[in-house]
Amino acid sequence: MTEQSQDTQAGAERSAIARDRQLLVDARKKGKVSLFGAFVKLSGPGWLQSAITLGSGSLAGALYLGILGGLAFLWLQPLAMIMGVIMLSAIGYVTLSTGEKPFRAINKHVNPVLGWGWIIATMLANLIWCLPQYSVGTAAVRQNLLPKLVGAEAMTAMQWPDWVGNAIVVAAITILCVVVVIFYDKGRKGIRILEWILKGMVGVIVVSFIGVVVVMSLSAQGLDWGQIGAGLIPDLGLLSRPAGTFDAALGAVGEQFRNFWSNEIVSQQRDVMISAAATAVGINMTFLLPYSMLKKGWDKTFRGLAIFDLSTGLFIPFILVTGCVVIAASAQFHNKPAEGVLEGTAPAGVMNKYHKVAGKRLEREIGKDEFKKLAKDKDELDQRISALPEADRRMAAMLVKRDAFDMAKSLSPLTGKHFANYVFGIGVVGMAISSIIVLMLINGFVICEMVGVESRGLLYRFGALMPAAVGLLGPFIWSGKAQFWLAVPTSVFGMVLIPIAYFTFFLLMNQKSLLGENRPRGMKRLMWNVLMFVAAGLAAMGSFWSLWSKLKVWGIVIFAGFVVLAVVVQIVRKKPQSQPQ
Repeated sequence: MTEQSQDTQAGAERSAIARDRQLLVDARKKGKVSLFGAFVKLSGPGWLQSAITLGSGSLAGALYLGILGGLAFLWLQPLAMIMGVIMLSAIGYVTLSTGEKPFRAINKHVNPVLGWGWIIATMLANLIWCLPQYSVGTAAVRQNLLPKLVGAEAMTAMQWPDWVGNAIVVAAITILCVVVVIFYDKGRKGIRILEWILKGMVGVIVVSFIGVVVVMSLSAQGLDWGQIGAGLIPDLGLLSRPAGTFDAALGAVGEQFRNFWSNEIVSQQRDVMISAAATAVGINMTFLLPYSMLKKGWDKTFRGLAIFDLSTGLFIPFILVTGCVVIAASAQFHNKPAEGVLEGTAPAGVMNKYHKVAGKRLEREIGKDEFKKLAKDKDELDQRISALPEADRRMAAMLVKRDAFDMAKSLSPLTGKHFANYVFGIGVVGMAISSIIVLMLINGFVICEMVGVESRGLLYRFGALMPAAVGLLGPFIWSGKAQFWLAVPTSVFGMVLIPIAYFTFFLLMNQKSLLGENRPRGMKRLMWNVLMFVAAGLAAMGSFWSLWSKLKVWGIVIFAGFVVLAVVVQIVRKKPQSQPQ
């Protein structure tokens, strides 16, 4: 592109931004209906947030919420997302009020350790979390959508190794994602095309999972909508007691082991509740929002639009999809033993999960030392687990985690095999591809910010390709020890940074040197601070719990070390001058 054509394109984009700004000004004068129409027309960055959060992590989390607690946990993810939207709205307010890029603003006005920690954690999340998206998306295509073309049996029939099926699907997903991402680097028109593509993909995801719930509701089994409504009422008591639906199963086990199972259920409930609250908004989402808004040329005129965009583009699709998954998982799996486990006919992976849970119960009975000796002989261990009372074995089978493919299989008797496979498969593939696309977009911003250049051109595309280059290995390596050694460090770093990122923007919202006259005042400032403090406090609680459960003392040491480094740098650095009023 020549310098003249670049100037022409830049001029056209400035004119388009001015038209959007005037559209909002005129709509505000005409009233709420006109303003709503303008907001709908101009929305976009919120839908990018939706595309990334509706990925394999949200799917797995919602599935296990439904399996473990049934409808009792239906309130959890909406509440967690409300907290996330509050913080993202604050991030949007700071960015649009100043027009300053957050990475540079944090380094200048708060602390460079926080800025660099934020951007590095975002890059790691982009690279590592692309792996499970590819893995889940590839599996959905091969198992649900196109098993006769690229499934395991098709590969066997053609006498090809199984990895060829993975490679074909991975190549198709990568080409699709790269083509879509290229649009984003083609100016304002390209951004709009990408936003409409992602809106369409999010729409397909929402319709797919709503369709599953509608069909289940119309089936002979039906759904209890009264219980669904009751599940939307928060119940913090689930942090300390099992869901009421476990009462019958707990009553059936021996009295001496009832407390063990109750504690096991509560422990899992607590883990899944706190993890969901801590991870509804990922570290890379806090990076995406401000840069996607600046890319569109938004400024303080667009602050109301930003909040509307997050509410309609992020919050509503998220609660619809995760709510439908919780409802479906509750109906199909909650309080029910995993299929084939008690008979010993379940796949090896499912049986291993069962033996892990049942093994805890056996260990409680015979003691740790005896259990360690027994664990050396797998056959003997399996026999001892099989000899446990039926009520204990049923309880262990109820707590086995199941995945999206188990869900599709379980729905077949209700919806028909083809409906279950295709509708659920389309939803899962849509989740995976949309997440990959947005992870690529974010990483383009990250690399350009690290170097200090505008987010466009070859460097942006190089950064955007990095997650795909790593992620395409997902179907081949995302399992076992490789998954552990990649996922745990990344999730730990992200969990350390999420509350720190929240409190960083909490500080920025009150930073006069940055916001100047745009800093909220009076009751508005009090409201922002209370909401942000609650959201950041809950994120910190979730972060500490997750760090402790994964790394124990080392998790807290890592967090404390990062904070100490930030404090030392803060002491020795020069403070910026306040903006003139």
